[in-house]
Amino acid sequence: MDEFMRAAIDEARAGYAEGGIPIGSVIVHAGRIIGRGHNRRVQNGSPILHGEMDAFENAGRQPASVYREATLYTTLSPCAMCSGAILLYGIPRVIVGENRSFMGEEALLRSRGVELTVLDDPECIELMARLMREQPALWNEDIGE
Repeated sequence: MDEFMRAAIDEARAGYAEGGIPIGSVIVHAGRIIGRGHNRRVQNGSPILHGEMDAFENAGRQPASVYREATLYTTLSPCAMCSGAILLYGIPRVIVGENRSFMGEEALLRSRGVELTVLDDPECIELMARLMREQPALWNEDIGE
């Protein structure tokens, strides 16, 4: 497995261990992680701290040129909010761990020229399946049902 997807999965596992939703993300520029994060909605009582948004927050202010050369890794297909941030900052490549449990805005990202790869990773699939089994109410809250 790619070291950067491994880092995103490690973030997802950390989030779940904190009582949150197991979604992790890293932003990579020039072969190194510049931002990493995991979904902190539960931990921080935040409506916006999805894994990708936490990674952006932790990357801090970056020149537009950095984001235009970056790759974002995420364990789950990005929602509309996170996809908006990807488009806003011009991230050209997104690597998704899985999209079986939630199909995000992949068509929008592709239509705007983002190179999107879905790995269908068994570990990412199991993380979300575990959340749905163990905490269905939390899963339903996160996806807006």
